[in-house]
Amino acid sequence: MATQVRKGDTISVHYTGRFEDGSIFDSSLGRSPLVFTVGAGQIIKGFDDAVIGMVKGEKKTVSIKPDMAYGQRSEELVFDFPRSNVPDGMELEVGMMVQLRDDEGNPVPAVIAAINDTFVTMDCNHPLAGKTLEFDIQIIETGLTPDVSCSGGTCGSCAGCDN
Repeated sequence: MATQVRKGDTISVHYTGRFEDGSIFDSSLGRSPLVFTVGAGQIIKGFDDAVIGMVKGEKKTVSIKPDMAYGQRSEELVFDFPRSNVPDGMELEVGMMVQLRDDEGNPVPAVIAAINDTFVTMDCNHPLAGKTLEFDIQIIETGLTPDVSCSGGTCGSCAGCDN
């Protein structure tokens, strides 16, 4: 019998992520599989939990509520930024992704939600916050060696790293 995936295992998976309406927001198909260590916090908790007990080659579809994905939207993460603090000549448009810095100098991604003469409204919620996500998951490999050069970073996984 095939070995079941356990916490601490490094595995590779192919996945397709959809919203509840069926529209696809991401997929690894046509790319390299996603490689991660189960339970290491490199991916959303609901996805992490879903692969436990699966075996190589197995496929399943899971529905993940916001609290096990990117959390609920928070209006506290939407705020007005003085337009006078925007660098001269910087072109702004609604929907544009920008990178702000917190008090410690860490990068904070934000989306420009609105613009007027005085303020730029920034939304620092994750774009998938507040959404129930559905994933088709297939276990491609198990028993892989973890990539210790990647800490998960802001991408959440090592799949896109060149390490």
